[in-house]
Amino acid sequence: MVPDEERKIKIFAGNANKKLAQEICGHLKMPLGQATVSRFADNEIKVKIKESVRGQDIFIVQPTCSPCNENIMELLIIVDALRRASAGRITSVIPYYGYARQERKTQPREPITAKLIANLLVSAGTNRVLTMDLHAGQIQGFFDIPVDQLEAVSILSDYIKQKDLDNVVVVSPDVGGTARAREFSGHLSKPIAIIDKYRPSSDNVEVMHIVGNVKNKIVILIDDLIDTAGSIIKGGQALMRAGAKEIYVCATHPVFAGPAKQRIESSLKEGLFKEIIVTNTIPVYNDSNLNGITVLSVAKIFAEAIDRIHTNRSVSTLFRDA
Repeated sequence: MVPDEERKIKIFAGNANKKLAQEICGHLKMPLGQATVSRFADNEIKVKIKESVRGQDIFIVQPTCSPCNENIMELLIIVDALRRASAGRITSVIPYYGYARQERKTQPREPITAKLIANLLVSAGTNRVLTMDLHAGQIQGFFDIPVDQLEAVSILSDYIKQKDLDNVVVVSPDVGGTARAREFSGHLSKPIAIIDKYRPSSDNVEVMHIVGNVKNKIVILIDDLIDTAGSIIKGGQALMRAGAKEIYVCATHPVFAGPAKQRIESSLKEGLFKEIIVTNTIPVYNDSNLNGITVLSVAKIFAEAIDRIHTNRSVSTLFRDA
């Protein structure tokens, strides 16, 4: 890689996942940009950029995870501060893109919030977006600026390969995740199955039946995120009823909202899942003591993507080179 002093590139971070930003900087052999993101007495966000960014290629690492609204506002204000400081190009690095599940109208008079967030990012001064495993691929089309979407499938599948498991089947928790499961199965050269489920409400899932053979097989249940964990638990229970031998869960984004941690802890203790594998797009704190959860780092792939964007090289070939 090009020495830092010749790069004219700087990486900054909000408070959402500063540890990931520091890991990315470690791979790029450069320091994290000097900035403070704090609060005024009334809890308004205060941003101070402590070094010159004039004409620089700037990357801001900030997933818009919980507290989602706080982290979005931090990102927007950091972008605005850098734009007003004459940054050359500003790339918002958003490992987890919040509001991605509000990407279409399913009922009258609903907002399309994922599009609203895209508009806000561009209006604030973002010139490019780098993200990972969007919940809905069409969100890329909500932007009138370049959007690079990285994939965690190679990181997750490489981890599973190291286990050298026999008689494996890759399972999608719903019909919408079939393409993801098929890609994952391609990395492992294993068959796939699909859980056909019905969602009567946003917080309730009913499993209808399983398409494919899972009897006496080791199941890899693959999804883009774990929210309240209701879907994966009901899916896991259906798979066990269908004769699955054991179940590993792979998901990119550990949202872990509401009752998720309690549900996951119970499911692991009861032996429903052998292991739950996620990445650090969203920080997973150790206060819950959730044994059985493995967190894989996405820092290296983000560092490589940032380097390629800065040097005007293809990001898509990053996956072909893997």
